[in-house]
Amino acid sequence: MSNTLFCILCIQVSFRGRFYLQQGKKMAYQKVKADLRNSGHSQYLDNDELQATALDLEWDMEKELEEPGFDQFQPDSAEHQNLGHSETLDLHLDSIQPATSPKGRFQRLQEESDGGTHYTRSAPKNNHCSFCYMLKILCIATTLFIFGIIIGYYAHMNCPSDASPSGTNNPQLYQDILKTIKAEDIKKSFRNWLQLYDSKDDMEISKKIKSHWIALGLEDTQFINYSVLLDFPGSSPGTITVSSTGQCFYPDGQPCREEARGGHSQDLFFSYAAYSAKGTLQGDVIDVSYGTMDDLKRITKLKNTTNQIALLKLGKLPLLYKISLLEKAGFGGALLYIDPCDAPESSVLSSEPFMVTLNPGGDPSTPGYPSHDGSFRQSRPNLTSLLVQPISASLVKMLISLPKLRMDKDACSPLELPHNEKRTVSLQVQTVTKFKTVSNVVGYLRGLTSPDRYIIVGSHHHAGYSYKGQEWASSTAVITAFIEAMMLRVKQGWRPERTIVFCSWGGTPWGKIGSYEWGEDFVKILQKNAVAYIDLHSPVRGNSSLYPVSSPSLQQLVIEKIKFNCKRRAQCLGANVSSVQIQGDADYFINHLGVPTVQFAYEDIKTLEGPSFLSEAIFPTHASKIEEVDPSFNLHEAITKLSGEIILQIASEPVLPFNALDIALGVQNSLKGNEPSVPHLLALASRLRESAELFQSDEMRPANDPEERAPSRVRMLNDILQDLEKNFLVQWVPPGFYRNILYHLDEKTNQFSILKEAWEHCNPQTSNETFQEALSNVLISINSAHVFFKAGLDVFESVLLGKN
Repeated sequence: MSNTLFCILCIQVSFRGRFYLQQGKKMAYQKVKADLRNSGHSQYLDNDELQATALDLEWDMEKELEEPGFDQFQPDSAEHQNLGHSETLDLHLDSIQPATSPKGRFQRLQEESDGGTHYTRSAPKNNHCSFCYMLKILCIATTLFIFGIIIGYYAHMNCPSDASPSGTNNPQLYQDILKTIKAEDIKKSFRNWLQLYDSKDDMEISKKIKSHWIALGLEDTQFINYSVLLDFPGSSPGTITVSSTGQCFYPDGQPCREEARGGHSQDLFFSYAAYSAKGTLQGDVIDVSYGTMDDLKRITKLKNTTNQIALLKLGKLPLLYKISLLEKAGFGGALLYIDPCDAPESSVLSSEPFMVTLNPGGDPSTPGYPSHDGSFRQSRPNLTSLLVQPISASLVKMLISLPKLRMDKDACSPLELPHNEKRTVSLQVQTVTKFKTVSNVVGYLRGLTSPDRYIIVGSHHHAGYSYKGQEWASSTAVITAFIEAMMLRVKQGWRPERTIVFCSWGGTPWGKIGSYEWGEDFVKILQKNAVAYIDLHSPVRGNSSLYPVSSPSLQQLVIEKIKFNCKRRAQCLGANVSSVQIQGDADYFINHLGVPTVQFAYEDIKTLEGPSFLSEAIFPTHASKIEEVDPSFNLHEAITKLSGEIILQIASEPVLPFNALDIALGVQNSLKGNEPSVPHLLALASRLRESAELFQSDEMRPANDPEERAPSRVRMLNDILQDLEKNFLVQWVPPGFYRNILYHLDEKTNQFSILKEAWEHCNPQTSNETFQEALSNVLISINSAHVFFKAGLDVFESVLLGKN
């Protein structure tokens, strides 16, 4: 390209020189004749002198046009030149004078008496100069041509051969980025983060994360801090005292002795329910099994539950929902445990205490708004009226007087307190609420063409005052490995189309506090600009099977990536993608923003086959040994690459890879199998599917064809895809249930969760007001999505008609 430009420039200079030469001659003759004709000086010049003057001016013009710098000649520059003074001749040639004063040449004109001689001398000189001029131009053009070739050659050599233009959907580019991610590097990073465990500085780890991300080149990495209300263990662990014997036990089943407390001090202190009521309660222990609606209906018919203590298993339903049912039933306290038959590693979990939180999300003192200095603070030291205490399965065995845990390889007998036996205990719960600073680390990689559209990637980090778990280091190592791989390509000139926001959240164990506060702080921006959320919370919890969870609109993309990336990994085979409730910081983005979400994790088969919601229990360090589960860190590498490819594709493709039709199909499937017949909902869901199919065929397919793609239509299409899930957010749901009704409670249930719960709640009652309210919420959501599709189609049609 540069060589062609040089050649064109040289040709233009040559033609321009010849043009100016001819024009100069013509103007000189015309000017001289006109001035002499009109002036009163003809008496001083005869015809011979007039001819000599004209010829000599021709020679002078040729001479001047041959001089360097003529290409900079401008007619209006003549006013700055000194013409000299001649008393006998004033030709007024200001408008065509060259850059050099002609004073001496006018003097030679006075000395020449023979005009013919003057004429014969100038002609050969003109031919010779024209030849020199053309030769000079040819030499310069040849030199510049050779010089251009040399520059182009070395410029090409210095450019990276594998650089791809920004803004293109290039799967090979994604693979080139991801291939730099290595398991050994993630393992090294994991160990480095764990070395910061014992730091006395609560913000030491977040400071290290920030400095490391900045060193990798991530733009605008910053702290975003909030002062929030956290609930900590008290001066002594919770205790359970058997009234009949006076025996006192700590939550792990050890007797209440100083030596036992000293040997397990940290674990004992962090075996508590954050935001539980505080105090002491004496009452009968009533086994409510999993605390479902059916369990409580059965129990309340047989026993008085007022101010009694429920023995409650984790699993099957959200803990907050079960606590709310216990409150309604009149219970005063609850002992939480995991049945060994439900746990993937029964021998370990049977003796380990754990932590739970009763906080649905965010700072309890500022519900629904961010915790800024000066914000109104509500007094909420506890979020339930129950005294709640997690205990180990070993202590449960002692309470129900079993000589041993009845387990073998073939069968497992669930723990159960006989109905005809009575156990009275005294429960003491001591926790303390304090205001602490929770810090989020947030870094940005600005998008190239749509910097106002955000793909958010979230992990979480440890605080010095938190429990001593290890999964945060796994999460931090994974997100850092992806940032490092991506920034290597950014340094070569590549950028995604949309902005990628990397977040390391603080305060996750107390109820996703860091992510909630950040979401509430920037809610107006995120409602408009957040495109997707990729969750990296606890990526390796087992080593048996890949466990992907995603919004319905992203399930097709997730399936494609699993098939492509897991051909060499047996753990990926048979992985089913589902839309179910998950633990971690995706909660706010799913339930308050309606943002499509993806999470990859490795789990144990037994965990997937067992009751859901066991992950609500948070275990200390030695109960979750990451390196024993994934010693080579190949599973960590697989999670990083799977998540990374999803991030890159959503951030880089011109059309968002969301499938609108899958949402409509999911809605239809969720209405099948409900106990009461809901024909009006089924009819509305059918119309939603028709609109989605029309949208998919008329707008999605043409937009994915580069030849038919119009930027304005692509932007409108992406806005529709981005906001589609917002139609399925309902205002009120039972505690612990997702407000986004596209997500189910677990893989075993396909119905809308709020419809299932409402039907179980009101089935034995004559009034079905609760169920009708749930039906109304679902109907409004489906109709809103249907109208949303139709409005989008109408906009596209009106734009097309306007252009025509």
